[in-house]
Amino acid sequence: MIRKVLILTVGVFIGAVSVTALQYSGSSAVAANSETYKQLSIFGDVFERVRAQYVTPPEEKELIESAINGMLTSLDPHSSYLNVDDANDMRTQTRGEFGGLGIEVTLDQDSELVKVITPIDETPASKAGVLAGDLISEIDGEAVRGLTLSQAVDKMRGPVGSDINLTILREGADAPINIEITRAIIKIRAVRHRVEDNVGYVRVISFTEKTYNDLANAIKDIEDKIPADELKGYVIDLRLNPGGLLDQAINVSDAFLDRGEIVSTRGRNSEETRRYNSRPGDLTDGKPIIVLVNGGSASASEIVAGALQDHHRATVVGTRSFGKGSVQTIIPLGENGALRLTTALYYTPSGKSIQGTGIKPDIIVEQPLPEELQGRVRETGESELRGHIQGQDETEEGSGSIAYVPPEPEDDEQLGFALELLRGERTDPAFPPSPDNTLKAAKEVDKETPKTE
Repeated sequence: MIRKVLILTVGVFIGAVSVTALQYSGSSAVAANSETYKQLSIFGDVFERVRAQYVTPPEEKELIESAINGMLTSLDPHSSYLNVDDANDMRTQTRGEFGGLGIEVTLDQDSELVKVITPIDETPASKAGVLAGDLISEIDGEAVRGLTLSQAVDKMRGPVGSDINLTILREGADAPINIEITRAIIKIRAVRHRVEDNVGYVRVISFTEKTYNDLANAIKDIEDKIPADELKGYVIDLRLNPGGLLDQAINVSDAFLDRGEIVSTRGRNSEETRRYNSRPGDLTDGKPIIVLVNGGSASASEIVAGALQDHHRATVVGTRSFGKGSVQTIIPLGENGALRLTTALYYTPSGKSIQGTGIKPDIIVEQPLPEELQGRVRETGESELRGHIQGQDETEEGSGSIAYVPPEPEDDEQLGFALELLRGERTDPAFPPSPDNTLKAAKEVDKETPKTE
C-alpha cells in the first residue's frame, strides 16, 4: 500500500486542488448488507431512466461523476471526487508551482456561491484585491449558483496570460465588485524572512516540499546577520497560511523542538492512530519564539502552532485560527481520478482536537481593519462551514477570525506587539511561555481601535 501523507488546506486552489491532511492509500472493503445492494439497484435504475428519458441526452460520464461527488460532499465539506485534472493539479501544487489565480476557495453551502478562504500572498488574486470571505457570484459573466465546486474551478482555469473577470459579493459593499485577473504561473515562495533590528522575522507562506529547507536557510541567514548575543528571538508568522504537506509541518515543528510528540492522527479504528515525534536539535538554539496566527491559519499551520504552544516552546499571538483538523485519504482510481475521503482527525500533543475550535492564542491581539474594509471582511472558520464534522471540543464560540494582514509592517499591530515582547519593550505573563505558567485563558489586549463583528 502506497502511503504519502500530505496536509493541505481547506478548499481548492485555483490551479490545484487541496484540502487538509491528505494520505494516499489503498482501499479497504467493509461488507455491505442486502439493503445496501438494494439501494444500489435503485441508483442503477434511476441512472438508466435519466440516461434514456431526459429531455436532452446527458453526458453519461458527467452523470456518474456528479453522483459520486454528491455522495461524498454530503458527508462533510472536505470529502469529494477529484477528476483527472483535479488529481493532477493537487500533485503539482505540493511542489510549490502551478498555473492559476492564487486563491483558495470552497463552496459556501448557504449561498451556493464560491467562497474565498484566502488569497495567496503576492499572487494575481491578492494583487487584484481579492479578500478572504469574498463570494464569487459570476465567472466571466456566467452565474456560479448551481455549479459544483469542481465545475466552478474548471471555469476559472485557463491558459497562463489569459484574463478572467470575477464578480464578487463582499459583505458591506453597496454593489457587486468586478475584478479582472490575469492568470499566471503561481510560484509559491514558501518562506520569506528579514531582520527587524535584533529580531528574526520568518513568514511561512505555505507548506510545500521546499518549506523546511527554506526555513533552515532563513534562520542561518538571520544568524549570519545578527550576532548570537544580540539576537532577541524569532517571530514565526503563520497568518494567511492555508496549509501544505504534513511532513513539512512536522519538520518545521521539529526545527524548534528537542523532544516530544508533534501531532497524532486518530481514525475510525484505534489501530489507525499514528503519532509523530520530534528529534533532538533546535535550529534556533532555544531562542525565544512568538508564533503569529489569524483566521487564515489552517491545517498544517495549526499543527505547528499547536505543537509549539503545547510544549511551551513558543507564545502564540494573534486571533483564533481556522480550525481545520480533519484528515482526508486520497484513494486513486487509476485513469478515473481519485476519491478524497475524510478518515481521521488530528490532535495536538496535549490531546486537543482543533476541529471546529482552532488554536486559541496565548495572547489575543486584534488587527484593526482599515476604514475601507470595516464591515466588509468576514470572519472565516471551519465551524462556519455547513455540514462540517463537529469537533470534540467545539463550542458555540466556534473557530476562525478575521483573516487580514496589513501590507505595510508599520500598520501591523500583531507583528508590532510580538516585536515589542521580544525586545523587552512590553511584558506579558504568557511570555516567555513556561510549563509552570497557569495562565490558561488567553489574555485579550485592549485596543482603542474599532473591531469588526
